[in-house]
Amino acid sequence: MRIAVTGTPGTGKTTATEHLDTDFDVLHLNDIIKEEGFSTGIDEDRGSLVADLDRLSEWLDGRDDVLFESHLAHHFDADRVIVLRAHPETIVERLRERGDDDSKAYENAESEALDVILGEAVEERGMDSVYEIETTDRDPDEVAQEIQAVVAGEREPSAGTVSYIDWL
Repeated sequence: MRIAVTGTPGTGKTTATEHLDTDFDVLHLNDIIKEEGFSTGIDEDRGSLVADLDRLSEWLDGRDDVLFESHLAHHFDADRVIVLRAHPETIVERLRERGDDDSKAYENAESEALDVILGEAVEERGMDSVYEIETTDRDPDEVAQEIQAVVAGEREPSAGTVSYIDWL
């Protein structure tokens, strides 16, 4: 089985997956992109690497019993896609805390309010494979337990249950 954990930057993907108790290999795709050189350059506007999704996809091929996390994870073949969600103000706070400037923080908050990653995940994987988990005001262990419930098949798909459109 292959599980993708995705979401807007600042929703808690890396933190929650570090709290998992699982036999699955947990892969942090952003680290792999850097370590393996799977980038095509730097996005000067955002100050971030541009991922080579084809090379990363080839690297992931053939790996089973893996859980991989990144804001890009929904672009890769997975049996289940977990989309972590957080209120846009929480996104801004978390991104500022890790050193992002206001422009980047608010761009990601707006993306979260517009359901950008959720929409992409549903479009690429279908409603029956997508699970939303609200992370606002929840500790990483609680979020990890929700992820584990999805992995174990104890939760039904739940795309479209979280909305922050009023924030806009």
